[in-house]
Amino acid sequence: MNNSSRRQRRLGKYFFTSESVTEGHPDKVCDQISDGVLDAVFADDPAGRVACETFVTRGMVIVGGEITTRTFVDIDQLARRIINDIGYNHPKFGFDAASCAVLNAIGRQSPDIAQGVDTGGAGDQGIMFGYACRETPDLMPLPIMLAHKLCRKLSETRRAGVLPYLGPDGKSQVTIEYLDGRPLRAETVVLSTQHTEEILDRSGRHVTDAAREEIIDTIIRPVLGRRLIDSKTRFLINPTGKFVVGGPASDTGVTGRKIIVDTYGGRAPHGGGAFSGKDPTKVDRSACYMARCIAKNVVAAGVATECTVQLAYAIGVAEPVGVYFDTHGTGLVEEDRIEAAVRRHFQLTPRGIISQLKLRRPIYRATAAFGHFGREEASFEWEKTDKAAVLRDDLLGNGKRGKCRSSRACFAGPAQALQAAA
Repeated sequence: MNNSSRRQRRLGKYFFTSESVTEGHPDKVCDQISDGVLDAVFADDPAGRVACETFVTRGMVIVGGEITTRTFVDIDQLARRIINDIGYNHPKFGFDAASCAVLNAIGRQSPDIAQGVDTGGAGDQGIMFGYACRETPDLMPLPIMLAHKLCRKLSETRRAGVLPYLGPDGKSQVTIEYLDGRPLRAETVVLSTQHTEEILDRSGRHVTDAAREEIIDTIIRPVLGRRLIDSKTRFLINPTGKFVVGGPASDTGVTGRKIIVDTYGGRAPHGGGAFSGKDPTKVDRSACYMARCIAKNVVAAGVATECTVQLAYAIGVAEPVGVYFDTHGTGLVEEDRIEAAVRRHFQLTPRGIISQLKLRRPIYRATAAFGHFGREEASFEWEKTDKAAVLRDDLLGNGKRGKCRSSRACFAGPAQALQAAA
């Protein structure tokens, strides 16, 4: 692929926005239940096959899908425990773990699918993407990482009782101003959080100014820090005025509806497949984890400052039918050389991915809120950069990082800013 066909880093001033949601968002409630089922199966049966979907609405949870396992999972008890853990444990939030109905509609996996997977083939066809860049220490885009940090801070503050009026449901959105590919400042921060009626003004239609400032000072400023906030930064707190009715009482939830929140906040392409509730024979999940691992190691090795990886599979076929790299004009070597090195050092078949990333473990509910990537948790093998050194030696030689062909693509300011904010 020649340089003219690559997507170059954009010049000039522009704005980019990403969003996140808390663990109490209806879709995330579903993701956590579906991944909770997967964890429960893997805890006793690592060879189990799981494709679990959850639907929540006012007073009701429906868990369905196709599962083949030798163990037993009490779906009713598991769903109620997760809903209670999230914080829906009182009628004041409109949804209560103790009183909601839980319906089990799970069947067995189709034998037509199983016959292809049993031999080591992919569980379905599809295209999967991974991405990494040098905007943050975790090699992720800055807007999505800030959005996740805001939601996590909102959750931690609620659970600690610091702001006792907060409810489990919430969303964040961060718009960052860029100049020549460098993040400069926060243009707009949106934070919508479920709350009780005690912080409404006399009209009963709006959150008080005092509560709004308290949320800004307690949640937003500690996360973004002084580096990104200036006098022109806009804070939009519950822009509709109030957010008393939230969670499944206000909106239905379905597993797999937050795929952009789960990945890169819109910065990278997405193949369309969701993650939660799927065991790692489903390449929708496992190949996306491997693509992220590859992209992160390429960037960590200094081979490029930005990298997009696409892997494509056919159902029942083990080897990927397509592998694609794009370093967006920031690579020190050509993409075909990177691909060859990756094939030497990474396993790309479903069985190889499962083995290399240790995916047959009950690790998945932790992924179902606050993003699957950019988190340095011990069980997230796809976030490790243990292949960076061997890639550097293979592609650059002598263990040297080298210099980027495009000096504007190499910068540390945004990473430093996020470290300071954290």
